[in-house]
Amino acid sequence: MKHPDMYRGEEVVVLGLARSGVQVAKVLHEHGAVVTVNDKKERDQSPEASELEVLGISVICGGHPEGLIHEGVSLVVKNPGIPYSVPPVQKALELGIEIVTEVEVAYHLSPAPMIGITGSNGKTTTTTWVGKMLEAAGMKPIVAGNIGTPLCQAAQEAQDDNWMVVELSSFQLKGTAGFRPKVGALLNVAETHLDYHGDMDDYIASKAKLFTNQGPEDTAVLNWDDPVCRGLVPYVKAGILPFSMTEELVQGVFVRPTYVPDTEDHLKRSIIYRDYSETETVIAEVDSIGLPGRFNVENALAACGIAIAAGAPPEALGEVLASFRGVEHRLEYVAEKQGAAYYNNSKATNSKATAMALGSFKQPVVLIAGGLDRGSDYMELLPVLGGVKALVALGQTRDKLAKVADMAGVKRVISVDNGESAAAVLQQAVREASALAGAGDVVLLSPACASWDMFTSYEERGRIFKEAVHNL
Repeated sequence: MKHPDMYRGEEVVVLGLARSGVQVAKVLHEHGAVVTVNDKKERDQSPEASELEVLGISVICGGHPEGLIHEGVSLVVKNPGIPYSVPPVQKALELGIEIVTEVEVAYHLSPAPMIGITGSNGKTTTTTWVGKMLEAAGMKPIVAGNIGTPLCQAAQEAQDDNWMVVELSSFQLKGTAGFRPKVGALLNVAETHLDYHGDMDDYIASKAKLFTNQGPEDTAVLNWDDPVCRGLVPYVKAGILPFSMTEELVQGVFVRPTYVPDTEDHLKRSIIYRDYSETETVIAEVDSIGLPGRFNVENALAACGIAIAAGAPPEALGEVLASFRGVEHRLEYVAEKQGAAYYNNSKATNSKATAMALGSFKQPVVLIAGGLDRGSDYMELLPVLGGVKALVALGQTRDKLAKVADMAGVKRVISVDNGESAAAVLQQAVREASALAGAGDVVLLSPACASWDMFTSYEERGRIFKEAVHNL
């Protein structure tokens, strides 16, 4: 797309009245565009409409009217979650009208360099970690996007000496054109969101748009242990800074195990940064990281690589790795009840995220899982469910998960569906899990599914879980 200044007097349609839609409508209106905002929700469910209308922005609620998209429209900015199959988007595609998401608009507005962070799992934790690392290094980060301040608002408030640290979804990236982050990071790729993308090819291509416009003076931070990330290397024009849990890299961030006698496992694992001149810096010991789980070590490596690519000194990162205690709904410790520890991992909306969470515990685990059925068979969980003490399954996928658990040899599998409200079902699941858990066990909510069959968001699901735990 063009810079927002260049849409003065031109018609722009914004689809969706969520936070990002409201902010991008205001921005384009301020830059002189003739903006119409459309949302399928009814007017009484759209309190933001009045705020925009006071500014002179046209708002249409209650559906997508015929004629909303026409040849006179110069640009469509859509909420990332709106599928490309809806009629106004299809009409825009038919007429050759450019369709973007808020990310594209914000990129053109921001005077500050951008760091874009994407991946199937770990985005929020890594983005938050990077923000704290840059803050510790005195680099004035603004954490925005899916977390923090709406992206367009942050872009307008940013100064030249800020760094925009932005969590990005595949939905957002699919709707970009000229977006060029100074640092782009792809953490991992797992099978998810196929109901939106249709197939893995489109999902991967959307993630890879993070690197499309980068040049040699930019940096791509890639997970060297993920075959999809590594497979993108021939198509990346930026300088590459890899990170790895398993390989000692010629250049990048990696874990080095060192034999240490007279210790429990005889190994000390150090996080190392090796630069282009092969100079090494020991950033921290793995055991000092403030978050549990192997996957959080991977997130830590990614965060270090991203911060270093932005200019943070590697020797300044260890303290942040140790002090950071995580983000709500991401392997969040809730409480101990009758000797069992309860963890909220509601953000685990795919099998890989749940598998990684299960690998974080040496104790017996009673797993609560299930949610929206997006067509997965959950066989990816088969190797890890064998170590689970019990499964409490709920939601649309409860039967699928119970079947895989049975195949894995899980001795106790309980399916919860009491016909009551979503909150009551989850509360019952917590009670069932509590009855199965003994002292020293872990009760883990890690659904492996999106929440929308029962809850408005994974956040709501996580909050209800925590309330149920505290009420035991």
